[in-house]
Amino acid sequence: MTIKNLDNRVLFWVKAAVFLTALLPFAKLAVAAYADELGANPIEKMTHVTGYSALSFLLITLAVTPLRRLSGCLWLMRLRRMLGLFAFFYASLHFAIYLVLDQYFDWLAIAKDILKRPYITIGFSAFMVLIPLALTSNDAIIRRLGGKRWRALHRLIYPCAIAGVVHFGWLVKKDLSRPMIFALVLALLLSMRVAYRLADNRTAHQKAV
Repeated sequence: MTIKNLDNRVLFWVKAAVFLTALLPFAKLAVAAYADELGANPIEKMTHVTGYSALSFLLITLAVTPLRRLSGCLWLMRLRRMLGLFAFFYASLHFAIYLVLDQYFDWLAIAKDILKRPYITIGFSAFMVLIPLALTSNDAIIRRLGGKRWRALHRLIYPCAIAGVVHFGWLVKKDLSRPMIFALVLALLLSMRVAYRLADNRTAHQKAV
């Protein structure tokens, strides 16, 4: 066994460690809420933490394939589904906090927010895109859809990530340092994807010739 090829026993513990690490933002938030240490505006704090975590895991999910190509560690791909589902988990918490604690299920106010406030419009759109991606992240659905259609559907993660970064930037308004970091990381990841795709197409063309 090498770092590039982990056996199933070691991979099990790697997955467990990643799972527990991914739960840390939620656990810290839960402990702070229980101890009444969320600050003067607890709803805003919870909203920011869950939104930041959702976007972070979205970009980490996008980073898996480039990291696998750079490192040669094929087992990284077996973490991608879990990381993507954690992105959806935190995005769902983010939306639930807005829906329940901020708007108190006031559907008319929510509809007005979505239509009139651009950062909510694009954030809500990103969340809607995440739902079918999460629902089709099991082996049975993949077999039913077929690999080609499944891959086409899951390419929606790219516009979803872009929308998430724009949502974050419009939300903070003043201090754009963190949104800019996310934007630069996303730009790098997308550029790497394009470069790999072009290289693969070139290799396929050379083999065909």
